[in-house]
Amino acid sequence: QVQLLESGGGLVQAGRSLRLSCAVSGVTLAPYVIAWFRQAPGKDREGGSCIRGSDGNTWYTDSVKGRFAISRDSAKNTVYLQFNSRKPEDTAVYYCAAKPPGLSTLQRLCRSPQFFPSWGQGTQVTVSS
Repeated sequence: QVQLLESGGGLVQAGRSLRLSCAVSGVTLAPYVIAWFRQAPGKDREGGSCIRGSDGNTWYTDSVKGRFAISRDSAKNTVYLQFNSRKPEDTAVYYCAAKPPGLSTLQRLCRSPQFFPSWGQGTQVTVSS
């Protein structure tokens, strides 16, 4: 059974960089697609950043593309999200999610949080202006 544990959130000033970690246990990264999504109060979960564990290919939704970077460390079974917290609207709970291998493309998965069956508890990121 996949278990995901996020860490690294907190209060950060706009313009400062931040790295979130997602420790994956119960499975190895290789067959899975791991994603980061975020959810602000009163809004839907969005902002997917996705990585395929087998080859490291990534895909980003438009709202985070160019500012966020997802990466993996297979030896540590951990996925990271690096971003420059330049915008107060980046304030949200950030979730790590995992999906077993399938036929869907990264593009389709990253746009659709509902395709991911396993989720962490989330980590709060608050960006101050």
